[in-house]
Amino acid sequence: MPRRPILISGAGIAGCTLAWWLLRRGFAPMLVERAPRFRTGGYVIDFWGAGFDVAERMDLIPALRAAGYVFNRLSFVSRTGRLRSSMGGDSLTHALGGRFLSIARGDLATAIYSSIERDAESMFGDFITGIEQAGDRVEATFEHGAPRAFDAVIGADGLHSAVRNIAFGAGAKNERFLGFYAASFLTEGYPVREEGTYLSYAAPRRQITRYSLRDDGTGILFVFRSPHEVPGLLEDPAARKEILRRTFSRDPWVEWPSIEERLEACGDLYFDAMSQIEMPRWSAGRAALVGDAAFCPSLLAGEGSALAMAGAYILAGEIERSEGDYASAFAAYERQFRPFIERRQKAARGFASSFAPETALGLFLRDQVLHLGAIPFVADYITRRMIADRFTLPDY
Repeated sequence: MPRRPILISGAGIAGCTLAWWLLRRGFAPMLVERAPRFRTGGYVIDFWGAGFDVAERMDLIPALRAAGYVFNRLSFVSRTGRLRSSMGGDSLTHALGGRFLSIARGDLATAIYSSIERDAESMFGDFITGIEQAGDRVEATFEHGAPRAFDAVIGADGLHSAVRNIAFGAGAKNERFLGFYAASFLTEGYPVREEGTYLSYAAPRRQITRYSLRDDGTGILFVFRSPHEVPGLLEDPAARKEILRRTFSRDPWVEWPSIEERLEACGDLYFDAMSQIEMPRWSAGRAALVGDAAFCPSLLAGEGSALAMAGAYILAGEIERSEGDYASAFAAYERQFRPFIERRQKAARGFASSFAPETALGLFLRDQVLHLGAIPFVADYITRRMIADRFTLPDY
């Protein structure tokens, strides 16, 4: 029996995970990716919960631990560099039963893609421009490639999903801006290193975090509040750097001159609004969404990649179970996963105020919570209440 073709837009974590499971269930996934080559690098993420369970079923955990990092300290410092508060990162690991690791986003994606690149067709440097559904087939058109027919099309192409815009309409009101922007870049030769530590300076409405990486690398992460989205900001690289300079040069951290110098020189700056995607449904006919394209929880949730992997696993399982009834598969996928996603999105919105507190009092209160987090049973309680997933993966 011929393997049924399914087109996946986006060769990131969600798309590659979906391709991995579809291959093992007898389908022929094809990945199309706008970037000219597979994307590597990126900022470091914490990885736990349902996504960890999926990675374990894919036998990826040894490779992820080898590529990952152990951060055993979260510290906040004053403007002059004096320690304000600190919490052991091993508290998270302990509370989550050791099922926790930190890894560069690109390294996680690479571990998945390297296990499918010989078996799944991939097309880089191209993207979907149209989807025409007719009966039991979907014809996709591309910016460069010839049109192709598939059983279904899956958008795994992130917060600004092209498939979502095509299948549901570009004017659909599905993005909730949370009042923050985030930016990140990687640099080499930073003059200060503190291995195994996320070190942050926070002032009202803004925060800088730095962390040391292998090969003399350092990651820099910015988070700042904005009362509204700034039109055109995401499309203008010069404007992105300018708003970071304006925001973080006020009453600056002692390390700001070194960071600003590297910000000016960096050619690959991640910059995006912190938003959530809230869709009334995750499918339209034979087109469906997964990962950030369907249910972006935002960086505030801390587990977008893990949730993307869990969603991809469930979607692939339901596609196989439905035996060609894609409407049934997509509905079952949504029933399984939507209630959990909505809880995680709500939790992220509640956590927002503590991520970059608006006032000096908010910063003080956050410091006190971190001090309490040094007590093991308190850390266990906070972790289990705030970030532990209460979701059991189905078996297929």
